[in-house]
Amino acid sequence: MTPTSLLIFAAGGLFAGILAGFLGIGGGTVLVPLLVALGYEPVEAVATSSLSIVITAISGSVQNWRMGYFSLKRVMGIGFPAVVTAQFGAYLAELFAPYWLLATFGILLLINIYLVELRKRLSAKEKQQSQETAGERQPQDSGLKATISRIATGSTAGVLAGLFGVGGGVIMVPLQILLLGETIKTAIQTSLGVIVITAISACAGHALRGNVLWVEGLLLGAGGFLGAQISTRFLPKLPDHVVSLAFRSLLAILSIYVFYQAWQNYNS
Repeated sequence: MTPTSLLIFAAGGLFAGILAGFLGIGGGTVLVPLLVALGYEPVEAVATSSLSIVITAISGSVQNWRMGYFSLKRVMGIGFPAVVTAQFGAYLAELFAPYWLLATFGILLLINIYLVELRKRLSAKEKQQSQETAGERQPQDSGLKATISRIATGSTAGVLAGLFGVGGGVIMVPLQILLLGETIKTAIQTSLGVIVITAISACAGHALRGNVLWVEGLLLGAGGFLGAQISTRFLPKLPDHVVSLAFRSLLAILSIYVFYQAWQNYNS
C-alpha cells in the first residue's frame, strides 16, 4: 500500500468519524463511495465500511458515555428491534427494482428534513404547554409510551435500513425526534450507540462470507476513531439550531445523490 493510499484511507476515516459524532450516522455514505472509487468491488466496500463503522461508533459511544451522554436503556430499546427487523427489510429489498428503491429512499430523506423541522415546532409548542400546566401530575403510562415508541422507532429504522442498505442513522435521528420527543443532540448520541449493534451484526455477517478487507477497514477505523473523539467532544457545545441545520443539509445532499444514482440505474 502506497503512502498516498494510506493518506486517503486515514483522511476518509477521519471525515467519516467526524460526521458520525456530529450527526449520529455510521459513515457508510462516505466510505462506500470512497472505496468504490478506489477500485474495490461494491460488496467489499460495504463489508469493509462496516468494520470501520464498528470502530468509529464504539469510539464515539465510549466518549459519550464518559461525558455522561450515553443511555444504555435508549440504545437497547431501539437497537434490538432494529437488528431483528433489518432482516425483514433486506427480504423486501429483493422484491423491488433497484432504481425504485433508490428513488423511494431519496423521497424518504426529503420527508425526514420536514419531520425534523416539524418536531422542532411541536417541541416549542409542548414546552409552552408544559409551562402553562406546571405542577400537574404526569400520566402514569408515560414510561410505557416511551418503551412502545422506542420499539416502533427501532423496528421502523431496522426495516428501512435493511430495505435501503444504510446504517440507519439518517432514519433513527428524525424518528427519535418525532416519536420520542428527543432533542436532536440526544437523538444523535443514541443513534451512534445503536449503530454499534447494527454494525457489529453486519460486519460479522460479511466476515463469515470473506468480504471484509481487514487492513483497509482498520486503517479507515483508525481515522474514524480519532474523528469521532473530536466531534463527540464538541457536539454538546454546539447550539441545537446549528446541529439541526447541519443534519438537514446532510439529508438534502444525500437525497440529491440518491436521486442521481436512481436515474443512472434506471438508464443502465
